[in-house]
Amino acid sequence: MIVRPHQHWFFRLFVWHGSVLPDILFRLSLNLIMSVIAVICFHWYERIGIHLTTAPFSLLGIAIAIFLGFRNNASYARYTEARQLWGTLLITQRSLLRQVKSVLHDEQHILLFSKLLIAFAWSMKHQLRHTSPQADLRRLVPEPYLAQVEASPQPTNRLLLCMGHWLGEQRRAGQISDLLYTSIDANLNRLSEVLGGCDRIANTPIPFAYTLILHRTVYLFCTLLPFALVADLHYLTPLVSVFISYTFLSLESLAEELEDPFGTSANDLPLSALCNGIEIILCEMLDRPGPERIRPDANCVLT
Repeated sequence: MIVRPHQHWFFRLFVWHGSVLPDILFRLSLNLIMSVIAVICFHWYERIGIHLTTAPFSLLGIAIAIFLGFRNNASYARYTEARQLWGTLLITQRSLLRQVKSVLHDEQHILLFSKLLIAFAWSMKHQLRHTSPQADLRRLVPEPYLAQVEASPQPTNRLLLCMGHWLGEQRRAGQISDLLYTSIDANLNRLSEVLGGCDRIANTPIPFAYTLILHRTVYLFCTLLPFALVADLHYLTPLVSVFISYTFLSLESLAEELEDPFGTSANDLPLSALCNGIEIILCEMLDRPGPERIRPDANCVLT
């Protein structure tokens, strides 16, 4: 995620990192080449009676803009829902630790449960980004549960089971009343809902056929556009064509980037920073020193 301080509007025009321009620069170069070819060949195809006007491109451009708007809204909705799910994760984990700490007096049991909570967040982050969770699991998961969590093909879900097992042990030992057990179990169910919601977003992309038809239409539009503009603009065709193509290509590229909000690109959610923030908050609730807060890098990117 880009975390950039407020800039003057003029300087923002030249911001490179965090924009989609690096991703579409080659495609814009191809459009520039097509524009130059259109200018060079203009007199030739005019002599053979080919007249390509801007009228169909105006109609097609409006249709593409509408569909790109729907596409970007769908992608941004996934991004927003993903952020809300991680916000729910923080709220639920704070509530769980508060409930446990207000009832139990055994510091070791409270610390064990808090480590399971923190490990759950880090494990979910690795699951969504398809990275190895081993280092964070060994750092956080208490010894009684480490072996079974590491051996599980779904360590995040296994951690949820471990927390349920821990809660059942406290209930059987008489440390937690039935009423409080029901309340804590409801919060554990919310963690399961958060995990399921994130899995749904990560494993259910926008229908491929919808993406494909929009992708093909945008590229066909940008390829033929210079040949429609050249009759009116002549040598200004490359400039205008590249500017119009930049608008359509950048919107399509941004929609593809936001479709998976759990990735590692500059505009995706900063899952590592979110997990780090959760760990700091839970450690503070236990009056224990937490890790150093993750800061944006030199490019103002928070991962």
